[in-house]
Amino acid sequence: MPAQYKLRKSSNGQFYFSLTAENNEPILASEMYKSKDGALKGIESVRVNSPEDSRYVRNTSSDGKYYFVLRAANNEPIGRSEMYSSKQGMENGIQAVKRVGPNAPVSDETS
Repeated sequence: MPAQYKLRKSSNGQFYFSLTAENNEPILASEMYKSKDGALKGIESVRVNSPEDSRYVRNTSSDGKYYFVLRAANNEPIGRSEMYSSKQGMENGIQAVKRVGPNAPVSDETS
């Protein structure tokens, strides 16, 4: 299965997307957007920013798990990873977003 952006609508009417890797595992989850257009602009922002290592903020949670946040040029968060048990797992997740983020197609699941 190819990597893809899955565009969805939440129960409260807001929109969000997740980026999945080739194995269909989610590697990046977006913030919530008030409009579908906003979510699509978020996907475009991931496409532009995902190749740049400086856009990734690497973090450790209070329980010792690792995660990253992808930020836009204006430092606003675009998306966040899942929690990883190892630093290497987090780095692998970043590499996956860098690899598939720029060209993954959008699957519109909002209807």
